[in-house]
Amino acid sequence: MLTLGSNDILLGRQADTWQAALDDAARVLTDAGLVEPDYRDGLHAREAQSSTYLGNGIAIPHGTPESRHHVMKTGVRVLQFPQGIEWHDGHRVYVLVTIAAQNDEHLDILRALTHVLDRDGVAQALAAADSTEEVAGLLSKSVPTPKLDNETLCLQFPAQSAQELALAAAARLRQSGCVDNHFIADIAARPPVWLGGGFWLASSASGVKQPALGVATPADEHLKENGHALHGLFCLAAQDNAHRPLLEQLQAVLENGDSQALLGASASQVLARLAGETANTHTLRVRVLNPHGLHARPAKQLVQVARAQPVAVNVRLEEGSPTSVSAASLTKVIGLGARRGQWLTLSSEGSEAPQALGEIAKAIESGLGEKVTPFDSGRERPVPRHAAQEGSVEPLAADTPHTGIAASPGLAIGPVFVIRPQQFDYAEHADNPDRELGRLQNAIAEGIAQLETLVRNAPGGEVADILSMHEEMLDDPELHRAAEDAIREGRSAEAAWWESIDTAAHAQEMLADRLLAERAADLRDVGRRVLSILCDVTLPEPPDHPYILVMDDIGPSDVARLDTSRVRGLLTERGGATAHSAILARALGIPAVVGAGKAVMALNNASLMILDGERGRVIPSPSEERLKRAEQNLLDLQTREADAWARRFEAAQTRDGHMVEVAANLGNTAHAEDAVERGAEGVGLLRTEFLFMAHSSAPDLSTQTAEYRQALDALNGRPLVARTLDVGGDKPLPYWPVPQEDNPFLGLRGIRLALTEPEVLETQLRALLMAAAPVAGASARPLRIMLPMVKDVAEFRAAKAIFDRLLADIPANGRASDVQLGVMIEIPSSALLAPSLAAEVDFFSIGTNDLTQYTLAIDRGHPELSAQADGLHPAVLRLIQMTVEAAHAKGKWVGVCGELASDSAAIPVLVGLGVDELSVSARQIPLVKARLREFDLADAQASAQLALAQATSIDVRDALEAR
Repeated sequence: MLTLGSNDILLGRQADTWQAALDDAARVLTDAGLVEPDYRDGLHAREAQSSTYLGNGIAIPHGTPESRHHVMKTGVRVLQFPQGIEWHDGHRVYVLVTIAAQNDEHLDILRALTHVLDRDGVAQALAAADSTEEVAGLLSKSVPTPKLDNETLCLQFPAQSAQELALAAAARLRQSGCVDNHFIADIAARPPVWLGGGFWLASSASGVKQPALGVATPADEHLKENGHALHGLFCLAAQDNAHRPLLEQLQAVLENGDSQALLGASASQVLARLAGETANTHTLRVRVLNPHGLHARPAKQLVQVARAQPVAVNVRLEEGSPTSVSAASLTKVIGLGARRGQWLTLSSEGSEAPQALGEIAKAIESGLGEKVTPFDSGRERPVPRHAAQEGSVEPLAADTPHTGIAASPGLAIGPVFVIRPQQFDYAEHADNPDRELGRLQNAIAEGIAQLETLVRNAPGGEVADILSMHEEMLDDPELHRAAEDAIREGRSAEAAWWESIDTAAHAQEMLADRLLAERAADLRDVGRRVLSILCDVTLPEPPDHPYILVMDDIGPSDVARLDTSRVRGLLTERGGATAHSAILARALGIPAVVGAGKAVMALNNASLMILDGERGRVIPSPSEERLKRAEQNLLDLQTREADAWARRFEAAQTRDGHMVEVAANLGNTAHAEDAVERGAEGVGLLRTEFLFMAHSSAPDLSTQTAEYRQALDALNGRPLVARTLDVGGDKPLPYWPVPQEDNPFLGLRGIRLALTEPEVLETQLRALLMAAAPVAGASARPLRIMLPMVKDVAEFRAAKAIFDRLLADIPANGRASDVQLGVMIEIPSSALLAPSLAAEVDFFSIGTNDLTQYTLAIDRGHPELSAQADGLHPAVLRLIQMTVEAAHAKGKWVGVCGELASDSAAIPVLVGLGVDELSVSARQIPLVKARLREFDLADAQASAQLALAQATSIDVRDALEAR
């Protein structure tokens, strides 16, 4: 139940917009010590996904799962806005029930509020309330849920009288926890009442813990009492008015009058009859698959589908209460409180009912807008034994470079320490469910205690944050319920737990968002922790000297245990550059190579290795010559890093004075000041998506102008290159839906999508131009606008027509005076057609990440192929060469803003090809400037020609290293 104290409610708040109201709510949570300030972004991001408006003037803003690490303590704050706020979905909101939830407690709060939504006049009462007690009373007055399900049925009981049936039904109510012995005694003291038509009633309000209805039927179909037929007896546990829905069901049954239908009926048939379903009613059962049940978002989808049907459809939850509610009522559907795995019964009447039920069932099975997996997914698959013997693998060749995925830069030299996959041997089945449940509960509790200890001792904030998230995962009731269900079906604690973990991880892996999909590794990390406790398996002790750690995959808890004074580097068989293990390795400054393949697990402990986290490669058992070279490189690297930081504000130029601008890639305008502090000579790529993703609709002109102006102010005269909105396909916006595409990387995205909504593009261009308007007494504000995913000049012209119109419309003193319009070269066609583009654009910026994957037909996130998506491939370099030559022929400049720009081996090649600007992550700026000072232009041009002459990217890197 939602409970509120006087300190939890704040009256008389004011806000002009719903965004301002959210900001106010975030400040209140922060001031209360419930969240960190960054939780505000989670509130806005959640609202962008779907409105949190519930009804009756109430909204329940809460953060996204990704923002939970900003929650310090679960809590609720209620903000009253007496004048009301126009919410973004068109409703008027008077009260925000703002939630800081560490797990999914907001779902219980939502269900607790559903009783408020059906009461007339609540919105007005909330707006007019002048005391915190009054608001608390309106929101907290919860009604107990009446119970009528399998547990309250006593069918075909061998009774000889109505009194015996009444006592049998009362006993079932006591067994289900709804009543105590006082109720039994009261029922025994009163004779049942004849209702007519074979129905009888016994009732009492004494000793009632939960309102409930027991139903008893006799085994003898001809049983009579005082000359009246005895087909069914109802035993009502009454409590205030909470049992009223049960009385309404009884009235419907009595009006139907067919008591004989109860005789010999099964439990499901009796419940269907009590729900008002007759022989003419069409029904269809469907299981809820959503991870968090029918909460607001999927419930809205269900209601929309139901409203689109030609006939009225009802829905009831088979567990708890068979009360049917309208599937077209959002508050009624949410009020069911349906959880994952529970069964719903859809019902309707008429010739069109079967088709309508089928449509709704199909929508439920497909997830109602959420990613779902079948409830039994994984149950039939054998439980993965992480130590299952694989086929023999050829070990890595000695003194030979082996390529993986660069996950964390740096160079490491040392003996390897291989931790083989843990071996979990356990029985699949067990014959004592209570014992297995106890074992699992104890193991989970111990796992949580371990994580709490790791959090306290964690080396760094990011490590602690992710481990705290693991603690939340381990406390997830959905995981517990799935495992408990399997145990009751006869599985062992180990088998049930791993099935629960594997099913949830598999669902995560199926998500289109690769970053979220890679979080499946975190789930399995959590799962292995508990499995290790159940199987009494411990990790081997690492050596007491420096080493390079090798594992099949490294989870965050593994990283947290690392002794950073001894671990020189990390090497894994699996994983990607965006996995948590890679993120944490970068946070701790440990060089890492991931996704290097099965052969790394065949390495011998104590064998020497060179690990290059920047190039993403390892060299096992290096030769003496290669080892000496690597050791010298390591010393040089340490010296270079210190020198680079000291000289970060010097101009970026080669040894002989050839200037190459070094700028920063930014994902947020707030980071511009930090980039300048690190020596950035400008911003070479501002990804403007952050601004659009933080709002539930396209941000307006003033919002965008203010954000862009923040970056320009911080740059203090340095140029800003802003990329227009680059979304769609693989990264859609919730308020800009894009049809499902078989291959989103080749679909409606970038400039293609922007041109379908030219008013959105026009607003963004206008905001950028206005943000760069001259400011009295300030330096010039150079603005460079670039268009993403341009394939040819036709797309550029379409956007430039809007751009030119804005230049004419906006007064000269109200817009940028130094502005250029260019394109990103990310598609091979734009590089091949660079001469025609160069005649009309002001500049090119080459996005080597996309250009590489489109040129080589390799998804750079592919777990097996991503290591081959190397921007130093000769085919990619030739496209860069063509682009630069075409641009320079027309007097235009060229930048590179992909990962290749910070690759130390690639920098001289890019300079040698004629690139004028390198845009890299802010952290890399000092090192890129330092790298430029190590060669002159002639050296760079020789490196470029050498690279172009090679056949593969490996050949290119080998040739450059040998040079």
